[in-house]
Amino acid sequence: MTDPQPSDAGATLLAEWPFPTAAALGSRVRALGIEREILGRLAFPDRKHLTVADGRIRLTFAAGQEQRLGEASRVVQTALDEIDTLPVLPREVDDILTILPRERLKWTRDGRLRSAGTRTVKLRGRAKAVTFHVFDPRQIEDVLDRDLASLWRAEDAEAAAENRRRAAGKAALSRGAKTERGTKPAKRRGEKREADPALREWETFDAEGFLR
Repeated sequence: MTDPQPSDAGATLLAEWPFPTAAALGSRVRALGIEREILGRLAFPDRKHLTVADGRIRLTFAAGQEQRLGEASRVVQTALDEIDTLPVLPREVDDILTILPRERLKWTRDGRLRSAGTRTVKLRGRAKAVTFHVFDPRQIEDVLDRDLASLWRAEDAEAAAENRRRAAGKAALSRGAKTERGTKPAKRRGEKREADPALREWETFDAEGFLR
């Protein structure tokens, strides 16, 4: 952080810090989340004095407000000190890893993406609060560096193809069984003929053979 000092634009006090680009993991969504996190920690009247632009975080106060600038600066510095441990939100995970929400949900359920806990928030315009998983930034960085999302996507495609093959095999067996049940068995050669009840003394005729 730079020491509070008058700016060249007039009688104002300025403090600034480099934006923690590495903590954003290459994601604009994550960068905006970091900015919102810092803003959310400031006292409400001080939020309008914070700007983020050109890779810098700036606090600007009018001359004579050194105490307010000092207090706000300590809040910003504390937030930046903790930014590497700031949980990654679902939308940020999707953007960092370039994945779909359904992939994130599936990989969270099966444990490939490990949840770091849950967060519950009340969204504007919704009657009920929403609870969602958050993630450890170190794990997300590891998944990104090792390109595990591509590997998991390939594994899922292979598993889906195998499931389709098994389903097709089961369907074929089921159709074969139905066909077999619906076909009358052919009379085998040498099988004893049943006597027609309309014929009299059939057993004697059958024993003596054809008439000569």
